[in-house]
Amino acid sequence: MSDSQAVSIRPLWQQQLAQAITSPEQLGELLQLPASWVAQHREARRLFPLRVTPHFVKLMQPGDCNDPLLLQVMPHQNEFTEHPEFTKDPLAEQSNTQPGILHKYKSRVLVILKGGCAINCRYCFRRHFPYQQHSFGRSELASLVATIASDTNINEVILSGGDPLLATDEKLDEILTTLEQLPQLRRIRIHSRLPVVLPTRLTSKLAERLARSHLQAILVLHINHPREVADELAAAALAWHQAGVTLLNQSVLLKGINDSVTCLSELSEKLFAANIMPYYLHQLDKVAGASHFAVTDEAALKLYQQLLAELPGFLVPKLVREIAGEASKTPL
Repeated sequence: MSDSQAVSIRPLWQQQLAQAITSPEQLGELLQLPASWVAQHREARRLFPLRVTPHFVKLMQPGDCNDPLLLQVMPHQNEFTEHPEFTKDPLAEQSNTQPGILHKYKSRVLVILKGGCAINCRYCFRRHFPYQQHSFGRSELASLVATIASDTNINEVILSGGDPLLATDEKLDEILTTLEQLPQLRRIRIHSRLPVVLPTRLTSKLAERLARSHLQAILVLHINHPREVADELAAAALAWHQAGVTLLNQSVLLKGINDSVTCLSELSEKLFAANIMPYYLHQLDKVAGASHFAVTDEAALKLYQQLLAELPGFLVPKLVREIAGEASKTPL
């Protein structure tokens, strides 16, 4: 088989993923950004590499160095700023002794299914996570089954990462088939940003497989700004919604990106129009390199009160913070 034939049989989303942009200079040229501005910030890629899909770049405003989508992915010199409260492991996950599996909450177990992402978000709470120590293969799947079988409190499996939708449909089918053998399980939850930056990843094949399962399927997307709800994403979300998959969204409150009642209100409206329910609005996890994105609790609570006045209650996401060691998310 030739290389061109091999490419042609790969799913479209994988072909598009291979076109990801990893150079600040290339991204700057595509968006017609000043070369001096790109040069000023490019060294921050040593702290966390640049990675972004062409689809997400197309949603950005050319020539705007303060574009809210650009600032989520472009290396920035502020990442060199050290803050005593911002650490490499803000949720105390890296000391976990069971590779690929985190059991932080009573009824749920979380799987670090894939270490990579299609996009590197600068505020990611796992930007320093040692993914090389948490691969998930057949032995880890067997360990997951044993963990669930030994604890009758567990009724839900969360696929996380990295991004779990970097796994192929075939791999996800294998995992789902295994989990379906455990009668105590009720739900399978997938947390992913991939469809936001690569809408073609929401394949009909995977939606149909989830629809056939007796486990309730939930897809939790990660969308921070209304411009991220592109037409392509809305169309794919509709197909998954019609297949019976519950679609939720969680956002991170980010200074200079979505910290206004206008932005957050528009986001909730666009999400609902795309059959995605607003779920959580997270206060930023205090990860090293991201302190410049932080919004104070006082400002966050003020925004939340404004949202309550602006929107019907079902469109207001819960304002929460995750605290290491706590039994659940902590409402503000």
